[in-house]
Amino acid sequence: MAKTPKITLAIFASDKGPGDAERSSIMSQAGAYFAKRGAKLVCLAQKDTMPLPVITSARTAGGEVELIADQNYVLPPALKNIALQRIEGTKERLAKISAMVDCFVGLPGSLQSVTNLYFSVASVELNKPVVLLNHNNAFEIVRGFSVDVFAHTNPKAYKNIQFADNIEDLWNKISRQL
Repeated sequence: MAKTPKITLAIFASDKGPGDAERSSIMSQAGAYFAKRGAKLVCLAQKDTMPLPVITSARTAGGEVELIADQNYVLPPALKNIALQRIEGTKERLAKISAMVDCFVGLPGSLQSVTNLYFSVASVELNKPVVLLNHNNAFEIVRGFSVDVFAHTNPKAYKNIQFADNIEDLWNKISRQL
């Protein structure tokens, strides 16, 4: 029987700002769920921001995680043994993530995490799937944008941008896209 290739996911999320505890819980669930299914996670670490709950839960569940960080990012001591690539420019970091992954995953987070997701996806011209966890309508504006703007400029938008209601639905949509 052929071995299924490992899925590599770019995770865009933030535990900063209003609703921290709820977002942290969602990120922890997602990290563990993806790791238990054998996915490798790639996360951005810059300007004192990274999805720490995703990373710690994935690693606790035995998953593989790699960080793409800016030159000045200081890793917490608990992450000293994590795979890390330091890349100077923001555009270069986002392009590196785009080149490494099979699918982009957006978890409810900050405006900055959504902005990073957008620029990563734009760097590959929406040629890779994007699946967003629309918990509490976190991505409704993106849904509207994808229907009103993206779909007219990119015929793959309807297929490549998916919205999920929960973590299991998120994984199912990722799996179907790949």
